[in-house]
Amino acid sequence: MAYFDAASAAPLHPVARQALLASLDEGWADPARLYREGRRARLLLDAAREAAAEAVGCRADELVFTPSGTRAVHSGVAGALAGRRRVGRHLIVSAVEHSSVLHAAEAHEASDGGGSVTQVPVDRTGAVDPAAYAAALREDTALACLQSANHEVGTEQPVAEVAEACRTAGVPLLVDAAQSLGWGRVEGGWSLLTASAHKWGGPSGVGLLVVRKGVRYAPQGPGDERESGRAPGFENLPAIVAAAASLRAVRAEAAAEAARLRELTERIRSRVPGLVPDVEVVGDPSRRLPGIVTFSCLYVDGETLLHELDRAGFSVSSGSSCTSSTLTPSHVLRAMGVLSEGNVRVSLPPGTTAEDVERFLEVLPGTVAAVREKLGAPTATDTVRVAGPDLVVDALGRRCPVPVIELAKVIGDVPVGGTVRVLSDDEAARLDIPAWCEMRGQEYLGEEETEKGTAYLVRRTR
Repeated sequence: MAYFDAASAAPLHPVARQALLASLDEGWADPARLYREGRRARLLLDAAREAAAEAVGCRADELVFTPSGTRAVHSGVAGALAGRRRVGRHLIVSAVEHSSVLHAAEAHEASDGGGSVTQVPVDRTGAVDPAAYAAALREDTALACLQSANHEVGTEQPVAEVAEACRTAGVPLLVDAAQSLGWGRVEGGWSLLTASAHKWGGPSGVGLLVVRKGVRYAPQGPGDERESGRAPGFENLPAIVAAAASLRAVRAEAAAEAARLRELTERIRSRVPGLVPDVEVVGDPSRRLPGIVTFSCLYVDGETLLHELDRAGFSVSSGSSCTSSTLTPSHVLRAMGVLSEGNVRVSLPPGTTAEDVERFLEVLPGTVAAVREKLGAPTATDTVRVAGPDLVVDALGRRCPVPVIELAKVIGDVPVGGTVRVLSDDEAARLDIPAWCEMRGQEYLGEEETEKGTAYLVRRTR
C-alpha cells in the first residue's frame, strides 16, 4: 500500500518513535514540581522548547506547546485580537486559509461587539497578491493571517512581502506554517506563528504557538500558570519531546529529501495530462512545496475515484465536493476558480520511492477511465447531432460530475453559436461548468436563478 496523503498526516518519524518511548520513562512527572522527577521532566521540556525554537527561528520564551495545531491557531488569533482591541476589530485572512483560521474568523464576526473580516482573494494558482493584502489594511486592522503554503494545492505564499506590508502598517501577521515548517523556517518579519507536529512526522496532539516579543497579546479563557498562560493544562511531555526531536531530524534531511520529492511530483505533474484526457493540474507550477501535486479529472465522481485508487493500493486525498459531507467544493478550489470534480491531491511523505510513483502513473489512467465509463461520460467517438440552436439540460437533483457530463454530451447537438442551458441545484456546478468551458474552449455566459435551482448558460464556440 502506498500512502500518498502526507499533507493530512505524515507517518511517524523513527526519531519521534524513539524519543516518545524514551520519554515515557523519564517525562511522566509534573515539570512544575521541584523534586527530582519533576526537575528531570522540566529539563526535557526545556530542551524540547529550545530545539523547537531553534527550528522556528525564535526565542525559546516566545514559543509554547499547545494540544494541537488547531488550538494554536484559535489561541493565536483570539489572543492577538484581544491584545489589540483598542486598535480595532478588523481581521484579514486569505480566501484559501486552513479551515481552523476561517473558523476563527467566523467566531470573531459572531462575537459580542461584532468583528469585521476581509478575505483577500487568490489567483488561479492559489497565491495572494501582496498588494491586495496591503490594500486591505485599515486603521482599525488588529491582525492579518496568511498561511506559508497551501495545504490542498501546495502553493507557497509570499509571506515576506505581506509581512513587510503589515509591518509598515503596524499590524501583526500570524502565519500558519503547518505545511511548511518541516521543510524550513518561514522567512520575513512575521509576528505570530502556528504549526502542528503530525504534519512533519511528529505525534498528533502537539502544536506550536509563537508570539514574538513586543506583540500585544492577551490570552483568552480561564488563566493557567502553564505555558505562559497561553496553553492551559498539563503538558503531554512525551509527545512534546518526540515532536521536537522529529522536527530537528526532518530538518536535517530536508534539503536532500525536498530535491528528491520535487522530481517525483514534477513527474506526476508533467505526465498525468498526457496519460489521462481532460485533466487540469492546479497550483503554482514552481513556487510550491516539494511533495504536493493536485489535479482534477473531468467527468469523474471524486469519491468513487478515491475508493478505486484505494483498492488499487494508493491512499490519496481530495478537495472534490463529491467526497465532502457538505456536498460543496473545497473552499480552496472555489477561491482559485479551478475544476473541483474528480479532484486528487497526492502528497508524498519522505521516503516515497520512484517505483511507487511509477506504479501510480500506471494505475491512474485505467482507474479514471473505468469511473468515467460507469458514469456514462462522453468519449471522443460520440456522434455529433445538430438538433437546434438551443438546448436545456435538466440536471436538478443530480450531484457532480453529472451536470458537467450531461453538458458535454449535448454541446455538439447545437450549432456553433448555439447555447446550452444547464439546470442544476448542485453547488459544485457553479465552479465546474465555467471550468469545463475554459478547458474545452467554450464560452460561459453566466448564471440565472430559477425556481428550483440555477441555470448555467453556455455558448458553443467551436
